[in-house]
Amino acid sequence: MLNFLGIIPARGGSKGIKRKNIYPLASKPLIGYTIDAALSSGVLEEVLVSTDDHEICEVARKLGVEVIKRPPELADDATPTVEVAIHAFRETGHEGPLMVLQPTSPLRTAQDIRGAVKTFERNPWADSLVSITDFPHTPFWAMKIENRRLKPLFGSKYFKMRRQDLEKAYIPNGAIFIGKKETLEEKGTFYTENTVAYYMPPERSIDIDTEIDIKFAEFLLGVR
Repeated sequence: MLNFLGIIPARGGSKGIKRKNIYPLASKPLIGYTIDAALSSGVLEEVLVSTDDHEICEVARKLGVEVIKRPPELADDATPTVEVAIHAFRETGHEGPLMVLQPTSPLRTAQDIRGAVKTFERNPWADSLVSITDFPHTPFWAMKIENRRLKPLFGSKYFKMRRQDLEKAYIPNGAIFIGKKETLEEKGTFYTENTVAYYMPPERSIDIDTEIDIKFAEFLLGVR
């Protein structure tokens, strides 16, 4: 049985939505949905919020979790998630797998967290796990503009094929990442040749980035 550390990365700055990580989604701080799911999953040894922001610290503690103070150089909008994970390993001394749960995925459930842990444990060859969902449209029909002319990105042969005959494609949804300490430190990424997938349906895969995402999440939450 592996001991998983849960890390919720929540920096203070955000470009699309001001104070996004504590934005009141259906009268509850956005980060609260992830904290609740993590704590109720029952499969994480400890859940911590990694942040550079005093207000987020206060909100996290009120919601029942402690925090890791993140240095400013790891709180830039270009800071890779893997660097936040490595910092958490060093700050906590944790040796088991680490799960990153982005607060911008409010519809991810405790059951998803349990499912991801089970998937990772059932595949001992895996270095990491990344949650995925359906690609909204087949990427094989993607186009580019070249010299003002519309051209296929992957080749014209795909436009002669029916969508159901094309290979199924998926996209990371940003909800769940799992990595072993040695993998993240040595390879600096959650994506390796031994990454296992955990599938989540589109209705639980919304990633909050814009006001439209907020409205869609409220709709899915049944907000009137």
